Amino acid sequence: MDLGLKDRVYVVTGATRGLGNATARALVADGAKVVITGRDESAAVEAATALGPNAVGVAADNADPAAADRLVATAREFGGFDGILISVGGPAPGYLADNTDDEWRASFESVFLGAVRLARTAAAELGEGGVIGFVLSASVHEPIPGLTVSNGLRPGLAGFAKSLADELGPRGIRVVGLLPSRIDTDRVRQLDALSADPEATRAGHESKIPLRRYGTPEEFGRVAAFTLSPAASYLTGIMLPVDGGARHGF
Repeated sequence: MDLGLKDRVYVVTGATRGLGNATARALVADGAKVVITGRDESAAVEAATALGPNAVGVAADNADPAAADRLVATAREFGGFDGILISVGGPAPGYLADNTDDEWRASFESVFLGAVRLARTAAAELGEGGVIGFVLSASVHEPIPGLTVSNGLRPGLAGFAKSLADELGPRGIRVVGLLPSRIDTDRVRQLDALSADPEATRAGHESKIPLRRYGTPEEFGRVAAFTLSPAASYLTGIMLPVDGGARHGF
């Protein structure tokens, strides 16, 4: 299936590894160009080099108010600007008593306000056929034990994304949210390792997933690339679980 991605240019934040990187790889594999970001410049450049000439790496922190304009400008220099996937590292784990005010503030700046700024800038620059995607979490629908900060921020960002879809739809700009659950990334392995028995924890999670396994970053990346592509031109305002069927509600 031709996704219509050839020569389209996307910004993918937090793409030096994990889900963002898997999405960038899927986009490039189908002919798109990508601007990938990470907080560390060398890591961003290295990740882009691994993807070849259709990728460029830029050091950027989502919490930096100047990052959004710079990333859009870089995309235009690279050939255009057709969309953005806003992906950020997960907030610090912990329960109510564990997370400090500083951790809440830092997470709000990067996970929530940084994403809002990126989306706002993208909305002002995109034309008809453009797309804004958010990598959120299964916690949008159901809180995840031990991730109190994420549980507080992700649902609000999903609400923002839904509002944005209504506002931008008349201009032909789509907004989508992706809700990963147990994808086999460094982040998920680190969370499993916080338990007394990581192998039993993983087995317990897998037993609740209809496919009986964790997803791979590549599987997530292919779904994300499709939702960002012109092939998904009538999909907007959706919050799409990428979870192997773990969410049983509609």
